[in-house]
Amino acid sequence: MNKRMSYNIRGVLCAAICIWLDQWTKALAVNHLRNQASISIIPGVFQLHYLENRGAAFGIFQGQKWTFIIMTLAVLGIVGYLYNRIPLERRFHWLRVIGVALSAGAVGNLIDRMARGYVIDFFYFEIIDFPIFNVADCYVTISAFLLLFLFLFYYKEEDLEFISFFRKKA
Repeated sequence: MNKRMSYNIRGVLCAAICIWLDQWTKALAVNHLRNQASISIIPGVFQLHYLENRGAAFGIFQGQKWTFIIMTLAVLGIVGYLYNRIPLERRFHWLRVIGVALSAGAVGNLIDRMARGYVIDFFYFEIIDFPIFNVADCYVTISAFLLLFLFLFYYKEEDLEFISFFRKKA
């Protein structure tokens, strides 16, 4: 088996584990939080609160299930394409990790949208009144911040030439 295939298989396996973790926590939320009072973990700071989110982040685009499904499939296609273009050198390890986490988060919420018509959210930071979120949202958000950090402080333009729109025109 060649090195690229090995990275792809490991990436799919890691994504599957992350998706399973997301779906397991959502099943726990359904079984223990739905139709129940919120559970305060750190009083006044953090609680578990069941919510069926039919929109996106911050509740925007309510009821746009097919829009989310199409957008998710497009994002997965782009991430998959770029994942296969990432050089195999150690320097690019974090880009592969980001691709796996971003894909797992997208698929985790896609499963909810397709199976239920909504996404199950249950983490709530009461102290800052942050929107309720789930494990898949954590994958996506952390990936986005890590990607931004890497692009701003770690990678140089020439490191990213594997992405066609970073290539300099001749």
